[in-house]
Amino acid sequence: MSKHIANLIRQGEHQKLDFKHSISDSKKIARSLAAFTNTQGGTLLIGVKDNGNVSGVNSDEEYYMLEGAAQMYCKPEVKFEVTRWEINGKVVLEVYVKPDAKHLYKAPDKSGKWKAYFRLDDENMLATPLQVKIWKAIRYRKPVLFSLTHQDNALLDFIRTKQRVTVDECSRAAFMSYRETEKRLINLVVLGVIEFKLTQEGDFFDITP
Repeated sequence: MSKHIANLIRQGEHQKLDFKHSISDSKKIARSLAAFTNTQGGTLLIGVKDNGNVSGVNSDEEYYMLEGAAQMYCKPEVKFEVTRWEINGKVVLEVYVKPDAKHLYKAPDKSGKWKAYFRLDDENMLATPLQVKIWKAIRYRKPVLFSLTHQDNALLDFIRTKQRVTVDECSRAAFMSYRETEKRLINLVVLGVIEFKLTQEGDFFDITP
């Protein structure tokens, strides 16, 4: 076995690595492509089971499925690079996806609606509305003066005390509407004063280290 592929398999699935036994659903693989592109980029090993065993694939068929997923079921189209490996007579496709912070990539969910996806640990996660708002605020931000209001400082004091707080918790603590609190928290993220964390348990804010 190639040392390179063996090393990847030993790592197991994680934020930037995913194993696929095969491609049977172009829409499903499109979600993986979009998630990698929206996060830190990553590698798909097609022809490798979840347990790391090499099953192999039909390289031509899998490539066309992959190409179709990237072109038809990703908006905008996801660019990828493929390396074909032959391991003990079985073919494994190494698919590398670069991260792209300039665009928000979407793919159809199970009901066919176009949604944004992100990679979290070894899973593809549906982006929350708050996450999409923060993504847009960071990428399309306009120059702002670094001037914190009394309400902003109150929010910061609360976050420093509690850590890992939600919009709802901040709203109640600051006696502000949910919408106004969300807007201020997003501004603080854009300014780099606090950070947004997407976890398996939900959306949280914390003080930037």
